[in-house]
Formats: sequence, structure tokens, C-alpha cells
Amino acid sequence: MTDPTLGASLRGAVDLSTLRNRPAATAATAPGEEAPAGSAVVVPSLVLDVTDETFPQVLELSRTVPVVVDLWAEWCGPCKQLSPVLEKVVLELGGRLVLAKVDVDANPQLSQAFRAQSIPMVVALVAGQPVQMFTGAVPEQQVREVFAQLLQLAAQNGVTGSAAVDGQAPDEAPAEPPLPPLHAEAFEAIEEGDYARAVAAYEKALAENPRDAEARAGLGQVRLLLRVQNVDLQAARAAAASAPQDVEAQFTVADLDISGGHVEDAFGRLLDLFAALPDEERTPVRERLLELFALVGDADPRVIAARSRLASLLF
Repeated sequence: MTDPTLGASLRGAVDLSTLRNRPAATAATAPGEEAPAGSAVVVPSLVLDVTDETFPQVLELSRTVPVVVDLWAEWCGPCKQLSPVLEKVVLELGGRLVLAKVDVDANPQLSQAFRAQSIPMVVALVAGQPVQMFTGAVPEQQVREVFAQLLQLAAQNGVTGSAAVDGQAPDEAPAEPPLPPLHAEAFEAIEEGDYARAVAAYEKALAENPRDAEARAGLGQVRLLLRVQNVDLQAARAAAASAPQDVEAQFTVADLDISGGHVEDAFGRLLDLFAALPDEERTPVRERLLELFALVGDADPRVIAARSRLASLLF
């Protein structure tokens, strides 16, 4: 099932409609059809060179397994630093992700569709929908953390398949490690819509291992889902408009903005609130901002801009 809250992490105004509507030679699933949970798809490689013409096949592949899109160019030095890191981490994940490499010079339509104003630019596809990830060369550890968040998002939206390389014998395929018990409990709770139980499971996992990046990423996602569950959008916006310094009312609308992909609106609302409050009342707003920064991704330009404004308000 595709979760209606998928928009919470589908960030950025990326228009793939013209590419999506092209005929594809093959597809992992029929358009609009969900892949069965845990299904597998055969691919020629876990690292694919993708063109304007073959991109529709990648969109369909993303209905089964999340696809990471690396937009690069031959002349781009940082691209040459980042691409090997992306390939290494994807291959280590043994089919849980597929990497699609796009040469922006050779594929202008894809470059335009993804609005690749700066490269390297890394985007993901989940169930045919774009997920903004980061731009620029980032450290390997950060790549791993972002990919962990991507896998959490994909699982929450029913994209839990894997990719197997064509011609690879079954006993050669990398075995996917079983989920830790608390992660498995969180996934089960998410599928049942019991976000409170999922939060509790992730919190317990972090108490046992504070460096568990996947648990931390999952916890941020599920806390947001829990907060916006059953919230009346119009009533929430009316309450926030009538009480500009009501912290909880502004928090609710900021959460709804993040859920709807209006990241800059959410950050702007909370930064304005932070600026308007006396020093002794600012701490909860700062903590919520930091939580949302982590949810969107530290390398996201909107997070960088918001952090800069927050710092200017602090000092």
C-alpha cells in the first residue's frame, strides 16, 4: 500500500510527467500497480547508466525497489569523488537499492526534469515519486545515513522489494540481513498504523544503541506521522493564524507543511516564531527545528539556509 503521507518526504518541485508517459520496453510492474511486498526484480546491474529514453523503466523499477539517481558530468570534479562512494554503499546493500547514473550533458531532458542546477545532485525514486536527497560531494557516513532514511521511507510506503543481478546464481546473491527485533517491531507497527508503538520501538532501539542511524531516521519519520495523524488542516491553520505566538499551534502547522512538502514554509514559520519569543521560551522551538532539519537532511540547501538564520538569531 502506498501511504498517503508519502508526500511528507517527497521534497522539491520535480516534474517527471513527460518522461513518465513515454513507452518503456520493459517494466518491473504495470503502471499504477503495486509490487508485492518483498518481491524481487532482475536487473542487468545494481549500478545502471540511464538515459532520457530508458528512464521510464527506472520509474517502474522504483515501484519494487528504491532507486538512487546520481546526476553527474564528466567535467565535474566533486562528481568523481561522490560517484564511487555511492556505488560502494549501494553494492554493499546487496540489492536493497539500485543506483541510476545520469550524465546531465548527454541527457538534457532528465537534467531539466530534476532541475539539476548544481551537480553532483542525488535524488531518489520511491514508487515512481521523486525524493530530494542532497547536492554536492558528502562524506561516506552521511551517504549511509541518508540511504538508511530512504530505506525507512520506502518501507513505510510499501516499497520493500529487492534487485537481483541477471545471471547471478541464487547462492551468489548477497543475503539480506534480518531486521533487528526492534526495527521489525517498528515496521510491523507502521504497517498497522500504530505509530505510537513504532515510536516506542525506535526509542528503545536508540536507548540500546545511540548510534543506530536507521532507528534515528525511522524515529523522526514516525514521530511526524504520529503528530499529523487525524489533524484537521483548516482548523489547524485557523488556530495558528489567530494565535501567532502559540507554540503548539505553530508546531502543528509546521508539521503539516513538512508533510505536504512545503519545507521552506515550515522552517520560516518556526524561525519567525523563534524570533518573536522571549529567550526563556525559545528552547522548544529550537529543538523542533533541529528535529525537522534532521528529517529533511542536513545537506539540503533549505536546511543550510534555515540553520544560518537560526544561528543569526541565536548570536
